[in-house]
Amino acid sequence: MAVNIDEYLLNALKEDITGEDVSTNAVMPKPRQGQVELICKEDGIVAGLEVFHRVFTLLDENVTFETELSDGDEIKAGQLMGVLRGDIRVLLSGERTALNYLQRMSGIATFTNSLVKELEGSSTQLLDTRKTTPNMRPFEKYAVTVGGGKNHRYNLSDGVMLKDNHIGAAGGVREAVYAARAYAPFVRKIEVETENLAMVNDALEAGADIIMLDNMSDEMMKEAVEIIGSRALTECSGNVTKERLKKIREIGVDFVSSGALTHSAPILDISLKNLKPTE
Repeated sequence: MAVNIDEYLLNALKEDITGEDVSTNAVMPKPRQGQVELICKEDGIVAGLEVFHRVFTLLDENVTFETELSDGDEIKAGQLMGVLRGDIRVLLSGERTALNYLQRMSGIATFTNSLVKELEGSSTQLLDTRKTTPNMRPFEKYAVTVGGGKNHRYNLSDGVMLKDNHIGAAGGVREAVYAARAYAPFVRKIEVETENLAMVNDALEAGADIIMLDNMSDEMMKEAVEIIGSRALTECSGNVTKERLKKIREIGVDFVSSGALTHSAPILDISLKNLKPTE
C-alpha cells in the first residue's frame, strides 16, 4: 500500500491493549515460540495480507508469515491461507486486531468483485465513495481496488464535487459551478450532483465536467444520459444494488458510485486456528 499505515495499526493495537493482555500473560508468562494457521471459512477474494502481517511485526519484528497467496486471489472455504510463526504471546495479543483488518478488507474486496462482475462487457466503471469507516479509509479504498473497483476522490482536498448542500449554499447549480470554476485550479475537473433534468441542463450550461445523476429513476437517468451526450461524463449514484446494475449498464453511464462497497460489505470469515508450540 502506498500510504504509511503504521500509525493506524498502532492506534488499533493501543485500543485493544491499553495496559497488558491479561489473558495471554496469565497462560504464557514467558516467551515461547509457536505457530498458528490462517484458515478461510468461506469463499471470497483476499485483501490485506500485508496489513495482517504488519500488525504482528509492530509487536515483534521477528514474527514471520508464510503464504503463497497475494491480494486479489480467490480463496475457498476451508483453505489454509498461511502459517504465522513467532512468540506465542505476540500471536495471541495481535490476533484480533490483525483479523479485524483482514476480514474487513477481504469482505469489501469480495463484495466489490461481485458487483464488478455485473458490469463486465460494458464501459461503465464501479466507484467507491467517502462513506468509509473513520480511520479505515486507506484500507477500505485499497480493498475496493483489489476487488476490481475504482476509487472516487480520496478526501475533500482531492477534487471538486458540488453536492446538494453546496448548491443550496451557492444559490443554484449554475452559481455553484461558476464559483468552483473561478476558485479551483484549471486542472481540476468539476463534478456536480443533479436530481432532475432541469438541474442536468443547468450543469451542462455552466460547463460541469462530470454530472452525477443522483437517485434518479431508470427512465429519468436514461433521458439525462441522452441529453448530456458527450458534453460531460456521467455518474449514477443512489440506490445502486446488484439487481439494478444490469439496467444501469444498459443505460450507458460512465461511472456507478456506491457507498455500500465500504459501508455495507459483510466481513469475510477468516480465523487463526490450531496454535501450537514449536519448541
